[in-house]
Amino acid sequence: MIDHLENEYAKFWIEKDILYFVYKDGISIDQSVAIKVVEDRLLLQQGKAFLILCDMRGIKKINKSARNYLALEGSTLIKAVALLVNTPLSSTISGFYIKTSNPSITTQVFTEQEDALKFLNNYNPL
Repeated sequence: MIDHLENEYAKFWIEKDILYFVYKDGISIDQSVAIKVVEDRLLLQQGKAFLILCDMRGIKKINKSARNYLALEGSTLIKAVALLVNTPLSSTISGFYIKTSNPSITTQVFTEQEDALKFLNNYNPL
């Protein structure tokens, strides 16, 4: 069983039933990048749904088609997502993403990894 994966855009690993997804520094995400990272995440998951901690601190920019893809098709096999950001601007952008792209799964934005993990560990889908 694969327990970690890395491509040119992100690193993925599973630890204590949480899938960690860390974008590499300075990347720009368009729809082709979004499709690749979702494909690799699904490969790692091997058909099992996970809680996701998505570290977005390395993202330089993301276009609308990529945001829409991640909100819809990119939500496959996800129970809930904690988005980790590091600046007020990225927090605002992430909040805007949640409001405008309307992801189909519970998604919250955090600036501290400890808070994000607390949310995921306490998350109980209805």
